[in-house]
Amino acid sequence: MAEDVKQRALAYHEQGKPGKIAVVPTKPCKTGDDLSLAYTPGVAQPCLEIKQDAENVWRYTSRSNLVAVVSDGTAVLGLGNIGPEAGLPVMEGKAVLFKHFADIDAVPLCLGKVFNDKGRTDAAKLIAAVEHLEPTFGGINLEDIAAPACFEVERTLKERMRIPVFHDDQHGTAIISLAAILNALQLLGKDIARCRFVVNGAGAAGIACSRFYLAAGAKKENFIMCDSKGVIHTGRSDLNAEKAFFAAETSCRTLAEAMVGADIFLGFSAPNCVTGAMVRSMAENPIIFAMANPVPEIYPEEALAAGAAVVGTGRSDFPNQINNVLGFPGIFRGALDVRARDINEEMKLAASCALAELAAAEIPAEVGAELAKAYPADAARGLFRGPAGIKLEMVIPKPFDPRVVPHVARKVAEAAMRTGVAQLRIDDLDAYEAAVAARLRNR
Repeated sequence: MAEDVKQRALAYHEQGKPGKIAVVPTKPCKTGDDLSLAYTPGVAQPCLEIKQDAENVWRYTSRSNLVAVVSDGTAVLGLGNIGPEAGLPVMEGKAVLFKHFADIDAVPLCLGKVFNDKGRTDAAKLIAAVEHLEPTFGGINLEDIAAPACFEVERTLKERMRIPVFHDDQHGTAIISLAAILNALQLLGKDIARCRFVVNGAGAAGIACSRFYLAAGAKKENFIMCDSKGVIHTGRSDLNAEKAFFAAETSCRTLAEAMVGADIFLGFSAPNCVTGAMVRSMAENPIIFAMANPVPEIYPEEALAAGAAVVGTGRSDFPNQINNVLGFPGIFRGALDVRARDINEEMKLAASCALAELAAAEIPAEVGAELAKAYPADAARGLFRGPAGIKLEMVIPKPFDPRVVPHVARKVAEAAMRTGVAQLRIDDLDAYEAAVAARLRNR
């Protein structure tokens, strides 16, 4: 990181009140009468109503709009196992994004003493700590928890809790990247069921993304996955259950060998591990999503020069940013608004389809004006003008597109109702989408 960026980032976090979040009351507390309602004696009344019927907690508290962002700091993006204290700025940042993009109140909870003697996640300890949070929160966003423990943590919590539990490192990346893949394949005239995938990185994101693509029609026999030791193949005896599921019957042993003839490369791994020669060895018009941060597996200009048709990264300064902020705010907005008990596969697929739809839709003038302010260089190139349709440089929407959260929330809420996990109904989804958009404009 450049020295000036480092100093500006540190000043940003330190100036004024340290950190990035604060608690703001939603009711007045300026008079003695206000105090008697906010606290004793008046507060006893909602307490008694909730004691009589626990469902009243949604009516008289902030729980219906409150999410816990939970981490143990063992797999912080780009930084690794830095611990809960060092991970706290990231979780505060996630809380900022929840509020800014979806008007959801979020509390960062970085948990300590949930580790084994090697300093890695003890799944049982983390599960025990998180499941006790249920009475306070409307949803749980798990973040930056190392694999393979993260799989057990999320799976068990989803079984034990009656509120949505969502590990964004797994499913957020999967949802966004699938939307981009669907649109890229449509542009290129390719069928996902026939495409060969190479996935470099077998942590939470790589495995969850690959499983999600299977739900969208990709075929398991068309996947080759690599970890730090090379290709994950059936001859290896060092695989955990998640990796073993993707063990391939192949003679390939290196990433370079695996990429020969592949249609899609997805990187969740290390910088500069893909070369132009590897891209040239792929099938015609390959798709490259190099999502290592801050330095991708291959830079877009090199991938394009080698023949890639569509390129995406995790960075905002390159086209087709695979950014989880396109997903989790709208997903939780929709889930909270129908009081969903879970975020299931159908809801995740609905979010992907919502994003794919938006990228193909015409950009209204007022939306284009907002995007031009957020992305002046893209606006100067005419990216936000022209007829409806997918563009090679924008197979997914931009994070600051104001249509994203309302449309994703609508599709997620609809899927929750359709699959029976919603506890509230929304009868007019057009009106709901418009109401979310108005709420975000006026907050």
